Amino acid sequence: MSLQDFGPGIWLAEGTPVTGAAGFRFPIRMAVLRLAEGGLVLWSPVQAAPGLVAAVAALGPVRALVAPNRLHHSFLSDWAAAFPDAAILAAPGLAVKRPDLRIAAEIGESLPPDWAGHIEGVLVGNSIAPEVVLYHRESRTVLICDLLQNMARDWFHGWRGLVARLDRMVGPEPAMPRKFRLASRGAGAALQRVADWPAERVVVAHGTPVARDGQAFLRRALAGIG
Repeated sequence: MSLQDFGPGIWLAEGTPVTGAAGFRFPIRMAVLRLAEGGLVLWSPVQAAPGLVAAVAALGPVRALVAPNRLHHSFLSDWAAAFPDAAILAAPGLAVKRPDLRIAAEIGESLPPDWAGHIEGVLVGNSIAPEVVLYHRESRTVLICDLLQNMARDWFHGWRGLVARLDRMVGPEPAMPRKFRLASRGAGAALQRVADWPAERVVVAHGTPVARDGQAFLRRALAGIG
């Protein structure tokens, strides 16, 4: 695992794939965001491998660890142990699921004061896992956890491959799986706010990062939802 530059003040790291419900394996990705004073925000942390922890520490002090939804929490405790001064910030629902975590605040439309002018957020409600979508202004990057995803067509095999194709989990660029489309009815206003951000880049936790023309991509991917 290593950090890769993705834009001004943002770095990405790939984790070891994880197995979710029904045995579906997912590639995973985290992002490191820089705040104005040099502090760092870790979005959807992957496994806390020693080399990756050291690389993050070399960039600056870690201020926050972010769980964008209640499904992305597996490695928070390891990162909290590595950076005990970092606040754990979680989307709605995680505090009940993980009472062992010292969650400092639940985030949604309200974000930490020191993020003002640097990171914006929108809470996208859905019946699977409400998700906080972030926009990092310095790099003009939107960060989406599970609402958009894509794996290679041969990533899944057998009946999982069939389900993945029917659900739109595989494809050439990130798209919203059908289950999330159904679960996100009523979230149109929130998704429109996401599409209105002047994004150049888009990062997803499970799939291919979009390195340019991010707003056009988001308007295409989110059209007609909610």
